[in-house]
Amino acid sequence: MDRNEVKKQIDHLTDTLNDYAHHYYVLDEPKVSDAEYDQLLHELMELEKANPELKRDDSPGERVGGEVLDSFKKVQHDVPMLSLSNAFNAQELRDFDRRVQQGIGRSLRYSCELKIDGLAVTLKYEQGKFVQGATRGDGTTGEDITRNLKTIPSIPLRLKEQADIEVRGEAFMPKRSFERLNEAKEAQGEQLFANPRNAAAGSLRQLDPKIAAKRSLDIFVYSISRLQGKEIYSHHESLNYVSELGFKINRQHKVCDTIDEVIDYCESWLEKRADLPYEIDGIVIKVDDLNAQKELGFTAKSPRWATAFKFPAEEVITTLEEIELNVGRTGVVTPTAVLSPVAVAGTTVKRASLHNEDLIREKDLKLGDKVTIKKAGDIIPEVVNVLTEQRTGDEQDFSMPTHCPECESELERIEGEVALRCMNPKCPAQIREGLIHFVSRNAMNIDGLGERVIAQLFQHGLIQDVADIYKLEKGELLKLERMGEKSVQNLVQAIEVTKENSLEKLLFGLGIRHVGSKAAQTLAQKFETMEALQQATIEDLIAINEIGDKMADAIVTYFDKPEVTSLIQELADVGVNMVYKGPKLRDAEEMDSPFAGKTIVLTGSMEHMNRNEAKKEIELLGGNVTGSVSKNTDLLIAGEKAGSKLKKAQELNIEIWDEARMLEELGG
Repeated sequence: MDRNEVKKQIDHLTDTLNDYAHHYYVLDEPKVSDAEYDQLLHELMELEKANPELKRDDSPGERVGGEVLDSFKKVQHDVPMLSLSNAFNAQELRDFDRRVQQGIGRSLRYSCELKIDGLAVTLKYEQGKFVQGATRGDGTTGEDITRNLKTIPSIPLRLKEQADIEVRGEAFMPKRSFERLNEAKEAQGEQLFANPRNAAAGSLRQLDPKIAAKRSLDIFVYSISRLQGKEIYSHHESLNYVSELGFKINRQHKVCDTIDEVIDYCESWLEKRADLPYEIDGIVIKVDDLNAQKELGFTAKSPRWATAFKFPAEEVITTLEEIELNVGRTGVVTPTAVLSPVAVAGTTVKRASLHNEDLIREKDLKLGDKVTIKKAGDIIPEVVNVLTEQRTGDEQDFSMPTHCPECESELERIEGEVALRCMNPKCPAQIREGLIHFVSRNAMNIDGLGERVIAQLFQHGLIQDVADIYKLEKGELLKLERMGEKSVQNLVQAIEVTKENSLEKLLFGLGIRHVGSKAAQTLAQKFETMEALQQATIEDLIAINEIGDKMADAIVTYFDKPEVTSLIQELADVGVNMVYKGPKLRDAEEMDSPFAGKTIVLTGSMEHMNRNEAKKEIELLGGNVTGSVSKNTDLLIAGEKAGSKLKKAQELNIEIWDEARMLEELGG
């Protein structure tokens, strides 16, 4: 064939295969057999391989994934992706309806849709061509996952019209795909995904798009966030329009004339949800009239014209087979229920936390008991109660041990605490858990050094403390199971990169008692160097607004230990940074910041930035943002509908600003 004939054939095959894919993945109406589709796809990919310059952007070959990415770029959302308020019963739905009617002055119709349990994404098209896809992120900034989204067959790479449009949707993993994925992981001895939502999110955040392509993900588009050149007046009309463009929508949506119809719709899906091939965790209710949506507007966190009805947690019965004991990094011994495997809210549950000995006594748990379990928020398994009427007499009492299950040291209960604690600082379990904490995302964030690898390194005696991580050598890593040349090289590089982390990451990673990530940030910002913090007295520490007596005592006690001094020196010797690299408090003072050194409370809804954004800006300028008003509060910033905090501030004669004044002082 000459070049023109090749181009015609590539165009013909691309259009034909895209049409077949649309009918198969979106309309669920296959036109041809899988074998015929695969044969045509193979023919197209061979032509594209020989003529790469003729490959179209919407080629089905894009679905198989491309080269591995170095990282995900940040994406600023043109229209924020806000979360929804929740309703948990019929009365709360009626309250939502009442607020809507008060805001508009009349009754309105509602559009109801299944709330898919997946990952919210935004898809941007220019002239009908898919140009960018991103995660929700924090609602304002997400991650560019375009390459991974292209692997989802139900996302059109080119629309049926040359539309400039941005849509929002929920990417998800069907139940069957989730089961297959976890079966494969179990066979390879890998950690299983907890639920389809985590699996979908994990798949779309893979740097290798080929992995995402193998995960059989799907999507339902649920709204238009931006559209040029066309007027649409209702939400259900927008769903019909995106369907005509080639997007997959959920056909179970319904327009209801009254809130009673909405409640009936929600209740009807309580039973039917188990029969769906995908997970849902509620119903989304939106005002159908788009002009009314604009009139109702938004709060700081969510639209006033929509809410999510959340299903009550599903409860099932199973058997308590055993109670295992786990020792955490602080020495706390936590009991875990080992259960007969049972399906709950779409996943197989085998374990549930029992928190502490008091809870076991309170629920009167015995080994062999029939128990009711549920997932709190459809996520965390918990034992609800014991079915004592089903006891046979063969059940056995359980008692917490007197000695640590890992190191045999005597357990202690500190006054005022419910937990039993191992006080041996050389307890292997505490060391192992401390290492896992050190490498975690909010701490040193060492990519590729997860729980399994830490356990392996610890078991082989390659690491005994956190300093040993920075002494690992390529040769000794290569001797370990499932550690190939490429993965070892990546791990060594990832470890090396984290030597440059700012001080607050190291402080949090050290696992000082009572010091969370926020306190670590505050300490690093105040003292600036590890040496200065090591020399701090209790008086120095409690002079900082966010540091109380208990935390100050824990910090001084920690740094007084000779083994801690030795560890920090070891870390410094291998090149780990000991200096704070973020915005410094003195910078704010030098700028004569009106926030520097003040304790500030934010309340009410903000029009131009949400409270989290305002908090970050104020803290960069030396302010300390807290959650409650007291005599120690210097300033209250009140947005719309400020309530009890504003009243209390007025009673205490605290200075009060509105949002406009705050923005002016922040520099606009």
